[in-house]
Amino acid sequence: MQLITKNMKPIHPISLALGLLLCVQGMMLAQETTPIDSTLTITTADGIADVVTATAKDSVQPFKRFKAEGVTAVVGDYVVLDSDIDKSYVELQAQGIATEDISRCELLGKLLEDKLYAHHAKIDSILIPDAQINGRIDQQIQYMVSELGSEEKVAAYYKKSNIAELRSELFEVNKTLQLAGEMQRKVVENVEITPEEIREFFYAIPEEERPTFSAEVEVAQIVIEPEVTEAAKQRVIDRLNEFRRDIVENGASFASKAVLYSKDGSASKGGLLPGIKKSSPYDKKFKDVAFSLREGEVSEPFETEFGFHILKVDKIRGQEIDVRHIILFPEVSQEIIDKARVEIDSIRAKIVAGDLEFAEAAKLYSDEEETRNDGGQLSNPVTLDTRFDLTKMDPTLSAQVYNLKAGEVSKVYTDRDYTGKSSFKILTVTGRYDEHTADFAKDYEKVKELALKEKQIRAIQKWQEKKIQETYINVNEDYHDCQFASNWLKTQS
Repeated sequence: MQLITKNMKPIHPISLALGLLLCVQGMMLAQETTPIDSTLTITTADGIADVVTATAKDSVQPFKRFKAEGVTAVVGDYVVLDSDIDKSYVELQAQGIATEDISRCELLGKLLEDKLYAHHAKIDSILIPDAQINGRIDQQIQYMVSELGSEEKVAAYYKKSNIAELRSELFEVNKTLQLAGEMQRKVVENVEITPEEIREFFYAIPEEERPTFSAEVEVAQIVIEPEVTEAAKQRVIDRLNEFRRDIVENGASFASKAVLYSKDGSASKGGLLPGIKKSSPYDKKFKDVAFSLREGEVSEPFETEFGFHILKVDKIRGQEIDVRHIILFPEVSQEIIDKARVEIDSIRAKIVAGDLEFAEAAKLYSDEEETRNDGGQLSNPVTLDTRFDLTKMDPTLSAQVYNLKAGEVSKVYTDRDYTGKSSFKILTVTGRYDEHTADFAKDYEKVKELALKEKQIRAIQKWQEKKIQETYINVNEDYHDCQFASNWLKTQS
């Protein structure tokens, strides 16, 4: 029975909705492929050839079609299976993305694009290091474990017998996606935009259709942290040394010590951190110590940005190790906390009285190294400039500055980090920009970004049109009613 496809308007090849699939596909599973030639002929293990033939529309008695292994399309060296589309839906739904208005045609179009990019990346000898792919897989597995609870549950969720089987399939999927991403970057890497092109782009947009930019603010802050004394640090080091002596000299259980005393989430598992590689996203000092030890060896106490540790290497498997660790944090007395509060109250009073400028106070007193030299000015981690869209910024920060007028100083806020340590901060709005229709002069950088993206899209479209003509592509007849934005059906009627 022929699959019913949804007639739809042409979809832009890098539309935002399908652009999400670049992330989603990284979580998808690769499919086993069967050798297939340019006629869509599949040779089975017993030597019998199954031929997928297109049914002639004017034939009185059409041939019966056999879809080989659920093959939906072939792009160069790559095969797209029906199940790839099904899994795209599953992954979108798992991430809470509504799929009711996303057709199979749209998802197939995105998969065809990925395969086209990956195919030509291989032709252009673009290489992706295995370590880079494995690092991405480690992050994916860690995320899935945090969501589902264990590696065994993750494997079961994806209907795999074990995590190694899942990793193997994820490797092929990630490799294809990263090849596609590198090819796309190569296509646009030399695209530049001139001031005249930016002007032409902006003024070609009718006034009533020009984009509206949301309200934005620029924010600065001063942070005062209660001092962690050297004596407090030494007490933690001494405590860890006690644990180490008891483990090394008396044979005490490292895992039991971790359960009783460690201060992070791994404590309940005896401090176990399995499957660490040199590419894993752990603190560099932590990995350096871990990979310097022999199996069964316990480290001396050491400090990272997260706290003070000792660790033991449980198992070494080639380039991968299982470790256990105990982490402790220095205690800060209430007296020192109160002293920090008095300090920030004093700083705020001087600023409000006009005796000290906020930016100058930040340079003199703030304990936040990242912002201190810029007068406390915060940078938007997404746009890398100083403006924050009020509708997209961190909800806590938004609530703290929402009603502040430009130049007004907030009350003192108390923050607590993952260790429970307190710090104090005051904020000010250094700039406020109301929601407005795009203005060429005021919003030049944003307009420039839009103009550049539009030019990059044209470059990608031109490249894609050319490569589609140069590449063997065959799409199963079930999808011939799709109104693709690109000419994927070039050789078929």
